[in-house]
Amino acid sequence: MEEDQDALDLAADWSDISQGLRKDLGQQLHSQWIRPIQLGTFCKDTGTLDLFLPTEFSANWVADRFADRLSLAWKIARPDVRNVRISVHPGRRQLPELRLGNGGNPRPPANDAPQLGQSGAVNLNGDSFPALGQGTIGLDPSLTFATFVTGANNVLACNAAQRMAALETPQFSPLYLKAATGQGKTHLLHAIGHAYLNAHARARIFYCSAERFMVEFVQALRQNQMIEFKSRLRGFDLLLVDDIQFIIGKASAQEELLYTIDALLAEGKRLVFAADRAPQQLDGVEPRLLSRLSMGLVADIQPADIELRRAILEHRLARFSPADVPADVVEFLARTINRNIRELVGGLNKLIAYAQLTGQAVSLQLAEEQLTDILSANRRRITIDEIQRTVCQFYRVDRQEMSSKRRARAVVRPRQVAMYLAKVLTPRSYPEIGRKFGGRDHSTVIHAVRLIEELRTRDADMDGDVRSLLRQLES
Repeated sequence: MEEDQDALDLAADWSDISQGLRKDLGQQLHSQWIRPIQLGTFCKDTGTLDLFLPTEFSANWVADRFADRLSLAWKIARPDVRNVRISVHPGRRQLPELRLGNGGNPRPPANDAPQLGQSGAVNLNGDSFPALGQGTIGLDPSLTFATFVTGANNVLACNAAQRMAALETPQFSPLYLKAATGQGKTHLLHAIGHAYLNAHARARIFYCSAERFMVEFVQALRQNQMIEFKSRLRGFDLLLVDDIQFIIGKASAQEELLYTIDALLAEGKRLVFAADRAPQQLDGVEPRLLSRLSMGLVADIQPADIELRRAILEHRLARFSPADVPADVVEFLARTINRNIRELVGGLNKLIAYAQLTGQAVSLQLAEEQLTDILSANRRRITIDEIQRTVCQFYRVDRQEMSSKRRARAVVRPRQVAMYLAKVLTPRSYPEIGRKFGGRDHSTVIHAVRLIEELRTRDADMDGDVRSLLRQLES
């Protein structure tokens, strides 16, 4: 009976934790990575709780991305949980890991993060704490400035990151990188670490998430190791803290981070923080810490535009992919997967992997069939009415001209551009598009689409107009 009650209590706690993670991570991430987790056994003697996932890939991914968050959540819910072990469900077949150059694997543990054993265990019972001072292992070798593709949306952040890693003392510190999920802020943090080590061979670097900082702070408090914690943390030359938006609650942990920032800045050390929102928008963070986070440079990384997304795909194919990916597929992915870079690259990896494993050629049809979930999540439904309205505003013509019979060049060319955009941005057929333009025949629409395609190749002004309209409609 006691064992049954313990199992029920664990299940109830997991339900609460899972719901909290769903609110923090969003429905998509929660459904993909958290919901498949199954509760294992809890050993009261060692304080170890087992969490199981169906495959080695998912176990490694969850351990890499969410181990700190899961551990902290369980420690808050049940203080007797000291270790959280993430592993493949017993009896499940462990799938071989698929490698796509350096990009097909889940990211290895961040710099100096708790290391995973064969079982995927994450030890947070005190043995991991001394690792705070052990070198600078764990930076992802693929995340460097050489592999970071720049565009108008991220060039400021990239230049600031390079200055932070250079030999010369930066003019600003701390550097605060603000970007939505999957836009490259973690890549820049790793790149700073690599470049700083190249410039300062004996440097000591600490990379962690805000959650890991809180976990180790709590561990140090419980084990009466605060003096060691402070001395080790303040002995680093470069401090890189990711996802600072999770440094909420725990006023004592915030206070310690505040003192650490002051101490490192006073000694001329370098600090870089990353978050998904501006310092002033962080919830549950005390004003003094907010002022320290924003006192240097806040560099914003805007969502990648179509040109940058296209460049990232081409860069990745040039470096890693042995597969033949047609240009129309690259254009389709760049135009359709527009929420974040991680999904864009993930979609490309999935497409190449499927083609290699099945022996099929990469094609538009294969992309639409195999990337349904990613494409549907990214696709914003653009209507022909919206296209007509935007084109009329751009060319300053009356909306009624889209359906009129007038053949004046000042009217015909905008109408043809609108037809072209309707074909590119909507799933409508040629006859359906024709009906929205005053009942025109499908052959008229085909002529317009081909004409604009041709003009874009030889008329820079026309290509510029279309690109501008695409940005407006896709934003």
